[in-house]
Formats: sequence, structure tokens, C-alpha cells
Amino acid sequence: MERWIDPAQAARWCASADERGLAVGFVPTMGALHEGHLELVRRAARENDAALVSVFVNPLQFNDPADFERYPRDFDGDAAQLEAVGCTAVFTGDTTGFFGTADLARVPRADPGPAARGLEGEHRPGHFEGVATIVRRLFQIVRPTRAYFGEKDFQQTLVVRHIARALGYPEVVVCPTSREPSGLARSSRNTRLDELERARAAAISAGLAEAQRAWRAGERDPAALEAVLAASLARAGIEPEYAAVRDPHHWTGRERPAGPLEQAQALVAARIGAVRLIDNLRLDGPLLRREVVS
Repeated sequence: MERWIDPAQAARWCASADERGLAVGFVPTMGALHEGHLELVRRAARENDAALVSVFVNPLQFNDPADFERYPRDFDGDAAQLEAVGCTAVFTGDTTGFFGTADLARVPRADPGPAARGLEGEHRPGHFEGVATIVRRLFQIVRPTRAYFGEKDFQQTLVVRHIARALGYPEVVVCPTSREPSGLARSSRNTRLDELERARAAAISAGLAEAQRAWRAGERDPAALEAVLAASLARAGIEPEYAAVRDPHHWTGRERPAGPLEQAQALVAARIGAVRLIDNLRLDGPLLRREVVS
């Protein structure tokens, strides 16, 4: 597996791959890789001639400098995991390598589009602008055939699709949320949970599953579905930053959509101890089995 510490090296390799007609599957990450990331890489390797991964803790998408400093960094450890799952190449770099300057104020920002309104966009000001900026830059460097993202960051996937449409590439592949046996969505932040917090955090996916059961029982009103979700979280002693239901195909930002819904995505953000976690579930999608979250 190739390893590069300069985005320019990756750009040269990708240009050569394009000349050879190779399909490149790309997985952008901030490192601290877990099984969810590795599932994306395995799929990219299966569906393309080459699987390429970037590792870069992007300062533009952190509205809390302390959170940026705490984010785990282990490029060698990440590279070892990637090599074991068939990754073709991995690259990293610094702010200058990616943006041409170390002065973040001089980096031209990308428009994250209408999906950045509300929920994460409201609670993390500037976050999606930072995501859109680095994703646009990564796509320009790699020019991949396909790019792979996890559904756990659902609102982010809408922002990514906006950037891909603006550029005219790549195909964006959104993969199902990877979960721990308890139902907890896998995240690099989970490593900061102690044993009791990890058990409590599993109540987030349990609440999403309860909202899905209400949908399957015939409930279509978004306010009623939100109430089911909020009540389930409250019974676990979790006060969320938001517990919302949205139409996944018609994003409405801060305001819940007018019901009844034909499709629905339930989304949660909550703090468990000092750790902020997010999760979501397509209510009209595959069943989140009860035994997974018990």
C-alpha cells in the first residue's frame, strides 16, 4: 500500500490512474479509524479498481478549538488498519498542503448549500462550511469515480451531495451506519466514553428504534414521531440538543416538515458526559432490530 504525506503526491497518482482508466473509490476521513471506516474502505475496494483514503483533521470544521486539539491522531496506526483491508493508498498532509496556506482566514470557503440549515448547522456554527471546503478540495485533488460516506452523519451527506453536484463529480455512495453490538453508532468519539457512559449512550439508538416502531405502526405525523423519540430519550435520562424528524428528500432546516410524511429520517444529537454524539435512522428503511439495541 502506498503512503503519502503530501496531497500533491496523491494528486499525481490520481492523475496517472485517470490516464490508465482506473476507477478510484475514495474514502475521506479524519483518522482515528474504526470498523465503520474500514467497512467503507472494503466497499470502495470491491466496487472500484483502487481504494484511496485521506486522513486529515480539518481545523475548518471545528467550532471548538479544544475539540480540535483533543481529536486523536495516529497516521501510522490508521495506515496499518487500512493495509489489512485492501486499501490501495492513503495520504495525509497539513493545512498548507491542502489549501496552499497555513492562514485559515485566507482559505476560500465553499457554500455548503441549503442542507446546512438547522440541526447540526445551528448547533455547530461554521461546521458545514468547513466540511464543504475540505470535501471540495479533496474531490479536486483526487477526482474520484466514487466517494464513500457513512449515513451516521446524515446531514453531512446532503452537504457532500451538494458539493458533488456543483463540481459534476464524483458519484456519492452513502453506506449504512455501522453499529456496535449495543446499537451505538460507531464513532471515533466513542473512545472517550467510560463503561457507564457507553451503556447509557446505547439509549440513543434505542430511541431511534422506538420512533421507527411508531412509524411501522402507522404514525406519519412528524411532531408525534419526535415526541416518541424525545420520550424514549427522557426515560434514559438523556436531554438531547435535538431530537428531530425530517423528510430526507426535502430538507426543511430548523422547521419540522408539514405532515403526514411519506418518508422520514429521525436525527439526534446529545451529550453523554463530556462527549457529543450524533445518530439517525431512516424510519421507513430497514428495521433496526430490537435485539441490537437491547
